[in-house]
Amino acid sequence: MKSRNWVRLFLSTLLVGGVATSVIGFLLKWEEYKELFITFDVLEILSVLFWLFGVGLIFSVISQMGFFAYLTIHRFGLGIFRSTSLWNIAQLILVIFVLFDLVYFRYQLFSKENEALTSYILIAGYVFIVGLLVAFMKRKDTNKEAFVPALFFMIVVTVIEWFPALRVNEEDWLLLMLIPIQICNAYQLLMLPKFLQQK
Repeated sequence: MKSRNWVRLFLSTLLVGGVATSVIGFLLKWEEYKELFITFDVLEILSVLFWLFGVGLIFSVISQMGFFAYLTIHRFGLGIFRSTSLWNIAQLILVIFVLFDLVYFRYQLFSKENEALTSYILIAGYVFIVGLLVAFMKRKDTNKEAFVPALFFMIVVTVIEWFPALRVNEEDWLLLMLIPIQICNAYQLLMLPKFLQQK
């Protein structure tokens, strides 16, 4: 890929991250922010928007670091296992392990007395479903060999990138970070071939 196209991918992903976080941020705390829109407090709306957009840029950079790290790891994995099917099996095992940890360890660390496991399973299920949807889209756009790597990236790498919010374990921050990172990761995964084809 030409350096010009890398820059385009980088800048467009930054924009996606900023816009996604701004929208998600307002939606998550709509009860708190709707008064600003009712009173049409433009300065306050713009200051919140500026803050959310800036946070979104940070999330986007984290997403892009994870994406380029994964591209490197994927090449190493193919070289070490010397077989696409073996490397895919290893990735699927890691996907299962990460999803299990996302439920089990979070429950062990953060659950209150007599709290049900349901909410922990739901968040892991959501990460899994989004990963599946993006992996199917990637497979449809390219080829069937792209499914497992896309699933691995959308689950394992996303959870690693999401780790700062997981440590804090505040519901607003969990979703505010997770959804934009998923959007940025999906965007990079699906758009990379298009940027590669550009002259």
